[in-house]
Amino acid sequence: MPRQSRITSQSGLYHVMLRGINKQDIFECKDDYWKFIKLMHHMCHPLDETDHPVPPHCCLYAYCLMPNHVHLLIKDYDGSLAELIKSLAIPYAHYYNKKYERIGHFFQDRFKSEPVNDWEYFVTLLRYIHQNPVAGNLVSDVNDYTWSSWREYVNPMRCSMPICATQSVLTRLPIDELKALVAEPLPKAQKILEINNTSSRIDDDMVQNYIVTLCGPDYLEVINHYNLDEKRVLIRKLLEFGASMRQISRLTGLSLKTIRLAQ
Repeated sequence: MPRQSRITSQSGLYHVMLRGINKQDIFECKDDYWKFIKLMHHMCHPLDETDHPVPPHCCLYAYCLMPNHVHLLIKDYDGSLAELIKSLAIPYAHYYNKKYERIGHFFQDRFKSEPVNDWEYFVTLLRYIHQNPVAGNLVSDVNDYTWSSWREYVNPMRCSMPICATQSVLTRLPIDELKALVAEPLPKAQKILEINNTSSRIDDDMVQNYIVTLCGPDYLEVINHYNLDEKRVLIRKLLEFGASMRQISRLTGLSLKTIRLAQ
């Protein structure tokens, strides 16, 4: 079946999502998050070969880096959205695969995108993107999450690498109003990119129960005696179940390298 054409935004604004293949984690440590942030900074504030600024092809208004996916609220100036996202995805995938001795596809399919053609939906996405870590049970308060653009809005003087065009937003929506909106959870019925599933991340107990179902209550001893092929079969089943690589490593004792190579 041929791929459906992307819906073009009349405003040039898009909500974009990149997700790891099989929902795998795409960030393992703070250095990985910083690598992606630096790539976003270069995308929005490009330099030529002599390190002089050149006109950018886009503007970023919000982002959130989750363990296994990324959200961007981006304005494409000249119809080059696909190339812009490639400038993030390709070098980051190369960096990750080399660092963790991994091979194969890294991001799942094409990136997802939806047009943003009015101010009301733009504000909804500002809320949704910054609420992602709370919805995903990573933090209890948006202010506690490090890897999003929220700190650029609420504490710009302490942001070590500002990327987003926050002032153009705050001229229309004062920070106190934005804080109040972001603090109020969006209705669960709100449809955003038809992928509003960040709260579905499974916890360790669910993964552990599934391992017991597959291997029995003495699963640690059983797994320890598995040969490499048997370990790979188990790892793939756990990834398909929705477990993250770090969960699998933590609960089974298998190394992250073994888990990555099993994909």
